[in-house]
Amino acid sequence: MSVAVVGGGLAGISAALALQESGHDVTLYEARPRLGGATHSFRRGGLWIDNGQHVFLRCCTAYQGLLRRLGVAGDVRLQDRFDVTVVGADGHRGRLRRAGLPGPLHLVPALARYGLLAPADRARAVRASLALRTLDPADPALDATSVGRWLADHGQRDDALRDLWGLFVTASLNADVDDASLAPAAMVLRTALLGRSDAADIGVPTVPLQELHGRAARAAIEAAGGRVRLKAKVTAVEPGFKLVVDGAMEAADAVVLAVPHRAAPALVPPSASPDRDTWAGLGHSPIVNVHVVYDRRVTPLPFLAATRSPAQWIFDRTAPSGLASGQYLAVSVSAADRWAAMPAAELRRLFLPELERLLPEAGGARVEDFFVTRERHATFRQRPGTAALRPGTVTRTPGMYLAGAWTDTGWPDTMEGAVRSGLAAAVAVRRHLQPRSSEVTADDH
Repeated sequence: MSVAVVGGGLAGISAALALQESGHDVTLYEARPRLGGATHSFRRGGLWIDNGQHVFLRCCTAYQGLLRRLGVAGDVRLQDRFDVTVVGADGHRGRLRRAGLPGPLHLVPALARYGLLAPADRARAVRASLALRTLDPADPALDATSVGRWLADHGQRDDALRDLWGLFVTASLNADVDDASLAPAAMVLRTALLGRSDAADIGVPTVPLQELHGRAARAAIEAAGGRVRLKAKVTAVEPGFKLVVDGAMEAADAVVLAVPHRAAPALVPPSASPDRDTWAGLGHSPIVNVHVVYDRRVTPLPFLAATRSPAQWIFDRTAPSGLASGQYLAVSVSAADRWAAMPAAELRRLFLPELERLLPEAGGARVEDFFVTRERHATFRQRPGTAALRPGTVTRTPGMYLAGAWTDTGWPDTMEGAVRSGLAAAVAVRRHLQPRSSEVTADDH
């Protein structure tokens, strides 16, 4: 049976590959000239530049499964053991490194030695961690409050919120601690930090994102007999699953709409999802990435985090970019409403001195290039009350399904959530088409 997948991000790619493995005839439509969605690369001055730094954790099993399907699992580097260097407000460094103990005990020694917190705050952090383990992320009551409020109610002072919890909540939910819903935060903290001991080990790409996702996905889909239609904008889905593609009509037996939540209402009929107008309430939260190329190496670390600083996470992107000498750092700033509209010149005046403060060796280095990339709609705004707005995979129209990290995946708006949504859509399509496929097979005989 023929399936149209609209949207070439990780959700659409995952759905297309899974449906092909089930023997369906798949056409993937993408309005842009590339696949990969929010994870893509471009060329600048002979270097490959990712639009933003994307990481995953060892617990992101669906995403790693996608990499294996694409044949690029060897193009990422995964830590042997969770290990993060953190620079505090006064330049003092702390380190969070898991011990060789079963979860959740694996992080207790790291918290006990974490120099950015006073001993009393470290003890309170351990007690709050144990309390977090008792929460059920699926409990709707958790979405009614912020993780910051819950942590404060469980003894976490401002220092702990900024120098510990904010590191992980803001990076994973693209929201400040006081603005982030407790439900997805509890899911992330329970799964990554308080579950299996190796769950939070950090993985980063070693090749440009366009090579890791876009090119590999197109090659895999076409090798399996599918079609990838780039620069093909789907503007409507008519009854009978007739897609209006650049003004022409194309038909399918089922449709997976793997598009952002701001674009989905225009393609989903009211009869398929009467609540579609509420999706606008998910809003959006930006991510800003500051890119700096130095004439020499200024840090030996593959990445580090900073607290009470606009430079939240700093990544060494020298090798993946193809830079032959010097060092290329990418600074990832989540929940970046303050910076999203700020001119690049002003960001330069702010971030270069900040990098010199965090990385003293940068003070003697020459800046070869400085530029900014902005993802104004990087994720939906994962604040209290949004869990009820996230739709499921199945619509009221049999044969029409939704995918995307903004749907109700049980995960925050991440690469893992996007892949899981695509797999869920593929399962739903298979269930819908299975009886019809059986009928066709019987008729053929």
